Amino acid sequence: MQLTFLGTGTSGGVPSIGCSCDVCRSSDPRDRRLRSSALLETATTRLLIDCGPDFRQQILPLPFRRFDAILLTHIHFDHVAGIDDLRPFCVFGDLEIYTNHRTAESLRTTMPYCFTEHLYPGVPRLNLHEVQPRSPFTVGDIEVLPLEVMHDRLPILGFRFGNLAYITDMKTMADSEAALLKGIDTLVVDALRWAPDHHSHMTVDEAVAFARTIGARRTLLMHCNHQIGLHAETNRRLPSGVELAYDGMTVDIP
Repeated sequence: MQLTFLGTGTSGGVPSIGCSCDVCRSSDPRDRRLRSSALLETATTRLLIDCGPDFRQQILPLPFRRFDAILLTHIHFDHVAGIDDLRPFCVFGDLEIYTNHRTAESLRTTMPYCFTEHLYPGVPRLNLHEVQPRSPFTVGDIEVLPLEVMHDRLPILGFRFGNLAYITDMKTMADSEAALLKGIDTLVVDALRWAPDHHSHMTVDEAVAFARTIGARRTLLMHCNHQIGLHAETNRRLPSGVELAYDGMTVDIP
């Protein structure tokens, strides 16, 4: 499997509007962060994880190919606002969206024109599949294990794919869920900034502590804002086995 980071930024993206800090003025492309999303691929299967407001910009440089599934972690705008831009991919067939009940119900409310009895021409054809934490399902040759994590008080989804776990917007995770991550090789997890503490996202120190609990060989931090610091400098501060992900980064999963 190969994971490609389409975006590694928080809800506002980086650069942050109106900011002139070193990160927002940086010429290093690794310091420019679109809203968080990722692509997971094998030779035969292609999954999109989240579809935020930057989706069109993220997908244009990539081959125009079918998505076997779109996995949505939760309903927040920075993770679902690009769904209407999936319309061109309907030439390959209906779009199969997997998410939890809360997100599915919210999509039916926020995008009602996609779920009427008689769809007008050009509307994205969305098939919603409601999944349950700890109940695995298979898309093509990829087994997906949904996990429940807490985004402040909102239960959202993380996902395990064999040796890879992808978890965004997490503040806490129950021990029973964390136990399902034992034995993974690669952990992708949110780390908003170094400090101060945040009510719904982990800081870098919290993410590093969580990674040590899980015991993954490699941990990649994402969903970062401009307070994370310059990519090159922050990477030097991180312990062995932990690094910042960046937009466009590809990772081979053993």
